[in-house]
Amino acid sequence: MSSVLKVSGLSRTFGRGDYQVNALMDINFSINRGEFVLIVGSSGSGKSTLLNQMGLLDRPTTGTIHIDGVNTTNMNEGRTSSFRNRKLGFIFQFSNLLTDLTVLENVMLPMQISGRRGAREYAIELLGAVGLRDYLHKRTDRISGGQAQRVAVARGLANKPSVVLADEPTGNLDSANSADVVQLMKSMSKQLNQTFVVVTHDTEDFGDVDRIIRLKDGRILSEMAPEVVS
Repeated sequence: MSSVLKVSGLSRTFGRGDYQVNALMDINFSINRGEFVLIVGSSGSGKSTLLNQMGLLDRPTTGTIHIDGVNTTNMNEGRTSSFRNRKLGFIFQFSNLLTDLTVLENVMLPMQISGRRGAREYAIELLGAVGLRDYLHKRTDRISGGQAQRVAVARGLANKPSVVLADEPTGNLDSANSADVVQLMKSMSKQLNQTFVVVTHDTEDFGDVDRIIRLKDGRILSEMAPEVVS
């Protein structure tokens, strides 16, 4: 399997002197194409900081992040923005949909920004895959929370990204909708050979995954391979 995301010697420090906080310290791991990986930790473990690093929303103090073999660390702001839109998809705890747009328009938007052809056709295909083919023209303030998160999954996949980063994607859902969204993401991972990296405080919703990377106090505490994940 080919490595699609590689984090090497990553550290992130905030503040100076007596006010210095080491949010991440010497983080090293790689994720292969098509893997479904959880990054787990309690509040203050560094998982949100790590998500921001992998999402190219913040720069490391030291270390590198390679995505599809490209060292992203020293990119300028313009190139980073373009690369992030093409190579990364995002799913948030709250769906963060634009409520003045329809379901279809929300999924088309990332493709339109990146200039992809066939945005409408592919958006319809994705919405069919997530079970929302009959909701294309509904405004997103007229659908349920579970449906909105399904739209968010489709939007995260819109640009055929190298990696989808999901930040507590079930945190705002009831148990039934949580299970549906987890099953949907796993299904999309298998169907599309799509890499998912899910940041969460808990593993219970997710069942069997390829790996679980546990953080504590800014360091990797453990990394569980498929054969030992329960």
